[in-house]
Amino acid sequence: MEKSLVFFSNNTPVGMREWIKAKLAVKEVAKFENYLGLPTLVGRAKYQTFAYLKDRVWKKLQGWKGKLLSKVGKEVLIKAVAQSIPTYTMGVFQLPTKLCDDLNAMCANFWWGQVDRERKIHWRRWSILTQAKKAGGMGFRDLKAFNLAMLAKQGWRLLQNQESLVFKCLKARYFPCCSFLEAVDSPTSSYIWKSIMAAKLVLKKGCCWKVGDGSSMRVMSDS
Repeated sequence: MEKSLVFFSNNTPVGMREWIKAKLAVKEVAKFENYLGLPTLVGRAKYQTFAYLKDRVWKKLQGWKGKLLSKVGKEVLIKAVAQSIPTYTMGVFQLPTKLCDDLNAMCANFWWGQVDRERKIHWRRWSILTQAKKAGGMGFRDLKAFNLAMLAKQGWRLLQNQESLVFKCLKARYFPCCSFLEAVDSPTSSYIWKSIMAAKLVLKKGCCWKVGDGSSMRVMSDS
């Protein structure tokens, strides 16, 4: 606990703050920056909050733009390095659409050989390159779809492990009287909860339960 800190919102009474700090024996901080590599507070300027991902991807690609890489080398670099950098954050937060588009554009420019500010012809749309190779693409990630898949995985964990601490906390706060699949978003909810709710439709469409005869039964219809 000596390594732990606590942060309070502005509407928390002073007496309540002192009681919590005394019970937990932790120090109070005025502002958190990052915790375990993730932003602790996400305000309205979400693009600026997650802009560090764009900077990290740009630095990785910039160092290789002047190298004589083959198409195979570029493919490996995009898949194993550039598109893997946001994965950790995508498992917790829904990234802004503009940021995903910018990251895709950076990877597309690198793929077609753009250096600095020069312009190169993109012979195929990025939406085609994100398709599987057997479908005529390159198998690159569609970052927006991958983001929703990672968040749906968190929702699946809430369905499967209802004895976990995170499930108990989220249930007490956001869906105390219903199941997770019936929960809804609210204007006062945290951005983590909003992100999970954004992927709930994906979870509903793919959520099946096994029945006695070994067949699967869809929880609810796609509608």
